[in-house]
Amino acid sequence: MIQRELAMVILRELNDPRLVGLPSITRVEVSEDISSADVYVTVMGSEGKQTAALNALKHSAGLMRTRLTKVMEIRQVPFLKFHLDEGLKKEMAILETLRMIELERQQQAGSQPRSDAPASDAGASEQPAPSPETAPGNEPDTTDNPENDR
Repeated sequence: MIQRELAMVILRELNDPRLVGLPSITRVEVSEDISSADVYVTVMGSEGKQTAALNALKHSAGLMRTRLTKVMEIRQVPFLKFHLDEGLKKEMAILETLRMIELERQQQAGSQPRSDAPASDAGASEQPAPSPETAPGNEPDTTDNPENDR
């Protein structure tokens, strides 16, 4: 409930120019005694824009707490502590790594020899096996062939 109400306050009432990208609240963790709440947000943009947006949210925490007091029907509204959600960054980094691995696999599959081509052993000689026509003892008999008389 706190997450939804905070999102509405940020969307409708905060006019801070540092909030360039609309921050998304990913989760809110309220302490057992309801004295404080850790609000985790993500902000699209560069590291500088994320830091600026986080500072804007921290600066507006008192206003947001006041708005929550008016909207929510609880006796005590927790103090709000804003944090950038690093979990999403880690997830994005893992997804990027997996994408790179898949790309490498596709490139390797394209450069690998065909699976129906014979595999060569490292210790085997590179000379091809003799064909049946040129194998010793299988020379063509030209003595009785009438085509050789021409």
